[in-house]
Formats: sequence, C-alpha cells, structure tokens
Amino acid sequence: MSVATDHTGPWTVTDVLALPEDRSVRYELLGESLVMSPAPGLRHQRASFRLHVALDAAARAAGARVEVLEAINVTLPSGLVVPDIVVADAGATVDDGVSIEADAVQLVVELVSPGNKTMDRKFKPMLYAEAAIPHYWRLEFDPAPRLIISELENGRYVEATTALAGAVTSVDAPFPFEIDPAGLARQ
Repeated sequence: MSVATDHTGPWTVTDVLALPEDRSVRYELLGESLVMSPAPGLRHQRASFRLHVALDAAARAAGARVEVLEAINVTLPSGLVVPDIVVADAGATVDDGVSIEADAVQLVVELVSPGNKTMDRKFKPMLYAEAAIPHYWRLEFDPAPRLIISELENGRYVEATTALAGAVTSVDAPFPFEIDPAGLARQ
C-alpha cells in the first residue's frame, strides 16, 4: 500500500485520521507506528454484528445512556485503535466525528481472529487498561465460542467470568446482559 511508504517520520493520530477510508484494511496507531490489518472475515463479522445487536438491546432495556458501535476509532493516550465493538457514553457520540476519546468508553470488545491473537490477548488490553477503560471483553472462537469478561482493577484487567457456549451467562456491568456465545458465529 503506497500510503504507508509515502509517509516520512513518526505517525500521529491526525495523520491516521487523514488517511482515505478503505474498507479492506483497518489502520491503528500504536505509539508512533502505523499498524494495518486486513478487514475481518465472515465469521468475525457475523459474530460482531450479533453481539452488537444483543448489547444494544440490553443497553436499551436497561435504560443505559450509551451507544454501541462497531469498528469505531478510539483515541487512547498512546495512539488510536479500532476495537471490534465499543460501548460509549451517549454524549460522546453526539457529534458526527471520526473518533471518540477513551475516557468516554465503558466497554471494548475484541473478537480474536487468526491474524490478531497476540494483539487482542496481550497488547490491546494493556493499552485499554492504560486508558482506564473499565471493561474489556474478548470473544474467542476456537475450539468453541467463549466470551472472556474482564474488569479493570488496579490498572490491569482481571477476568471476572467466562461465558461458555451452550450456557447462558449473566453480567451486571456496564449494564445487565445475558449471553450464550454458541450462536454468535454460527451460520
């Protein structure tokens, strides 16, 4: 991609947000380095959409003043990321901007794909914790869908529970939510 090779010097959030929209790739800024990853596959997209719909319905039922968004730019103290799903304060999404600030984010969800395992399991949780995002969930697909639900404690995420396929799991935060991850990725 010529966009990355034509740039000189360290990348900034402004530089990344000025890149042309390209649905075949996601751009993220980690420190001063531009990271590009391919657009997610069908299983990932199917599960993301279904989880988004379920989270949105639960938030509305609870009267939570949030908005559930997919693949939106989130500005962190150390860069710019594109979580698969974001639950943000409703007031932070009033403007029709291209990113939201991390301090308005209540929950980030990453769906682990073969090409991003290390980022979603290790690196991104550190960045989200550094930004003090209270909740981090990670959807693993193999060997069966499971949702690992973590909460921020003393600057790091601690696993609160794991929702396993075939059983309904309930959580209270950021709003009451029930999930059986079995049907998220199924065709």
